[in-house]
Amino acid sequence: MSVSGKKILIAVSGGIAAYKIHFLIRDFVKKGADVQVIMTPDAEQFVTKLSLSTLSKKPVYSDFYGENGTWNSHVELALWADVMVVAPCTANTLSKMVHGMCDNLVIATYMSAKCPVLIAPAMDLDMYVHPSTKKNLELAESFGHTIIPAESGELASGLIGQGRMAEPSTIYNVVEKYFQEELHSNNFEGKTFLITAGPTYEAIDPVRFIGNHSSGKMGFSLAEEAAKRGAKVILISGPSAQTIIDPNVDVYRVTSAKEMLAKVFEFYDKIDIGIASAAVADYAPKEVAKEKIKKNDENLTIELVKNPDILKTMGEKKKHQFLVGFALETQNEEENAKGKLAKKNLDMIVLNSLRDEGAGFKNDTNKIKIFTKTEKVEFDLKSKDDVARDILNFVESQLLK
Repeated sequence: MSVSGKKILIAVSGGIAAYKIHFLIRDFVKKGADVQVIMTPDAEQFVTKLSLSTLSKKPVYSDFYGENGTWNSHVELALWADVMVVAPCTANTLSKMVHGMCDNLVIATYMSAKCPVLIAPAMDLDMYVHPSTKKNLELAESFGHTIIPAESGELASGLIGQGRMAEPSTIYNVVEKYFQEELHSNNFEGKTFLITAGPTYEAIDPVRFIGNHSSGKMGFSLAEEAAKRGAKVILISGPSAQTIIDPNVDVYRVTSAKEMLAKVFEFYDKIDIGIASAAVADYAPKEVAKEKIKKNDENLTIELVKNPDILKTMGEKKKHQFLVGFALETQNEEENAKGKLAKKNLDMIVLNSLRDEGAGFKNDTNKIKIFTKTEKVEFDLKSKDDVARDILNFVESQLLK
């Protein structure tokens, strides 16, 4: 598990949501994490040191000094941690954190921390939406901290709205995701990716074209994720509203399949990994009218010719490159994807089916299966950013073989 062996410092402040922290500690410990709990003096009104210590298997500290006069070093606690989780984080504790009001062990430890800090706010709904709270959360984010947003539901006051601390499972998943990303960070340093994205538009006349519904979201997510992991990325996109500002991504805009083919092979010999996620039009009009075609006849016949197969050409010219293709299918999905893997000389192929709700064009989510010549791996429906992480994790695993 990704949290196994990690040192997690949990800071508990004085809110009713503190009772949930027992479940979070239990889950971290069960998965092999080393957990240390500290708490504000007010937190002791809601949970006991004994219960938290029993679950974490460590003494719990709420003061600078122990009963026998020893110093509970906030410096050592801060330097020990791989990550610090403040949960629940009350409005009072949040304000002290961002304004440096260091009057307890939790704030002193926080101000000494060099590790990432994750904040799970919890308060009544009017407090949560108050301008001062919003400003303090913005300040915390500007410090580089991760905010785990409060959830909506019934609050201790009896009101219903946003302010509930995120569930322990949600906080756990955020921490686990952080360590997963840390595991894969910079693993593509020194590698160059070429990624195709979006649709192609094949002109009929100066006004009309043949195209498809691809938004380019999947390809752009892949480009951003590869860049985060240290890669140099060449992104060749058909018409798409998506944008990227990462300096490690060079974006080239094209319109037609022929333009995309030409641009791909400007760079192909120099790349390490190619990912063809573009939805390239299979056919284009044989002739393009120079003027707009007038609506004179009941029927219009357009003769289509086959476009160049960009992915097949990449496979034929492959030397050292690791090549990834995509297959969007509506029937015989797995059979067609495996056929494409073999025919186009790919190292792996990503299958998504239009039969799966939430997958395919324009959606912010996708559901995929990955095939190699010997493996098949299935994934649940996820955001396209998370799908990009899954795909690149798989690419990484293949390159390490």
